[in-house]
Formats: sequence, C-alpha cells, structure tokens
Amino acid sequence: MPTIATERTTKTDTRMKAVAAKEYGGPEVLQLYSAPKPTPEPDEVLIRVRASTVGPANSAMREGRPFPVRFFSGLRRPTSIPGDAFAGEIAAVGKAVTHFTVGDRVFGTTAPESGAHAEYVCVPEDGTLELTPPGVSDAEAAAVADNGLTAMLFLQDVADLQPGQSILVNGASGGIGTFAVQIAAHIGAEVTGVCSTRNVDLVRSLGADAVVDYTTTDVAGTGETYDVIFDAVGKGSFAQFKGMLNPGGLYVTTVPSGRILFNMARTRLVGDRRAVFAATGMKSAGVRRKYLKELRELLDAGEIRSVIGRRYPIAEIVEAHRYVDTGHKRGTAVITLD
Repeated sequence: MPTIATERTTKTDTRMKAVAAKEYGGPEVLQLYSAPKPTPEPDEVLIRVRASTVGPANSAMREGRPFPVRFFSGLRRPTSIPGDAFAGEIAAVGKAVTHFTVGDRVFGTTAPESGAHAEYVCVPEDGTLELTPPGVSDAEAAAVADNGLTAMLFLQDVADLQPGQSILVNGASGGIGTFAVQIAAHIGAEVTGVCSTRNVDLVRSLGADAVVDYTTTDVAGTGETYDVIFDAVGKGSFAQFKGMLNPGGLYVTTVPSGRILFNMARTRLVGDRRAVFAATGMKSAGVRRKYLKELRELLDAGEIRSVIGRRYPIAEIVEAHRYVDTGHKRGTAVITLD
C-alpha cells in the first residue's frame, strides 16, 4: 500500500499532498501531509487524481474497527494513504503500457489497496480502470467507481438478481443504495426502496416501483416479501429481515460483523433463506474490471447517474468524514483534489 513519508525535500515535483493519520480514532486524526509522488512501474499508469469519495468503509479504516480492517490498514496505527475510488487523468505511463496514453480521463479503484486520497496514485494498466465517458464529471465518475461498483457486484455477482425478481433496498438514498435502485431497475427487477421522508421523491426518480418511508412505516410490518433484501447501509440484520424473505431468498449486507459471519455459516446448513456478506475489494481484478466496464456503458448511455450529496475539497477531509459518520448521508460524498 502507498505509505506516508515525513522527510522534507526541496524538489516539489517529487512530492504531493496526501491524507494520512498517525493513529486510529475520529475524523480529527486525519491530516494533509507531504508525501512522495509515486512513479509508475512499466505496467502501470500514474493518475492525477481529481476526485475521490468518502464512505463508511473509509470511516472503518480510520477507526480501525472492526478489528479485521487493521490487517489492511495497519495493526497498531494506519500505515497507508486512505481511499480507493478515483477519477482524474493519466499523467504518465510505464514503458509497457499500450492501452492508455497521457491525458486520458479515467476512473476506477485501487482496491484491495488504497492510496486515492492523494494528488497522484499508480494503478496497473490491467487493473480496475476505465476511460471516463464524455460529459461525465470526475466527481460523478468517482462515485460510480466506488458505490456503483459495490452495488453492481452485490446485485449481480453475489445475489445474481434476475428480471422479474423482487428486491428491497434498505438505505436506498445512500451512496450504494442510489446505484442499487438504478441497477436493479435496469436488470428488470421489481424494486422497493427504504428511505426517510425527504428522500422518497429521489428514490422514486431513480426507478423504484415502491418506496417505504421508515420514519412513518415499520418495514417489517408491511407484510411484503422479497427474493432479495439488500441492506446497503448495514443497519438491519438477518434476524430482522428473515421473515420478509421468500423461500430461497437472500439477505445481503455491505457491513461485516461477527453476527453476519455467524449467520452466513448457519444458513448454509439450515433453512432455505440465506445471509451473505461479500467484500468488494476481495473480488478478483478481473471481476471488478468486468463490472466497471458494464457500469461505464450504462453511464455513457444515460441508464444510470450519480447522486452527489456533498462535495469537499481535500483540505476539508475531516468535515467530509464527520458528515459520513452521521449515518444519514444522501448519495455519495465526494472529495476534490483540484
């Protein structure tokens, strides 16, 4: 993973601004540092990052909770530049690169590594990387690389959602949820979104067939059942939603916990309703690249769009994390590095 160095140098062209933390904790542990500017390997491209994203996964890495995230970010303290989704343009290419050229606008993810909360990041040419469609902003593209890719992987690779199936998206107005509603509708599923009152119209506009306002209605008390329940915010549980699943139904969550891992193991052995968690970053580069290409095509065709809740310059990374930590994020929170 890209690591922070603290040595000083007068060669400003070899340095860059980057986010890092010297300890685990709240948003205030994040600071801007001067870090070495990476140099691409022969099979890599150097990307000038213009936009990235902040979400619950970034908060988990910052806090070091749950503990397993420390195997990626550092056992005792964070050792890497955070962030994995990016959009920008190619600043340099390795000598073996053939598919991209300097100046190309691109978007993608560094997952399972990190390093995107910086002015520059290196990515393998055969990594999760695509050309940004004309007319799509860097902020919009970064949102797709983060939340759009997560939603696509969960719905197609994990849940194998099919036309005509019914799906409930819990957290339909959040970063992942807004894409999940659009992708499920595009697949041809019957989509019900769960959100608060102020986001009902937004979720309907994204293609939901029905919307449940959780501030006025008990979702579990509606009597409706579904083939797939996608908990895009991880605020529910398999026990809460099990009775709403059709026979053979699937409860899928984006948030890891001991409870979901236990239910995954148990439901493989008992019953016909399953609980599933999957980490986007642990999918192979080939799988991520396949779905990012599909997302690019949908984005280019106007079949999906990014919902940008708030934008923050990189200097306000602490405020961006505080907003995400409220748990009531609308759409994607984007940070810009212009």
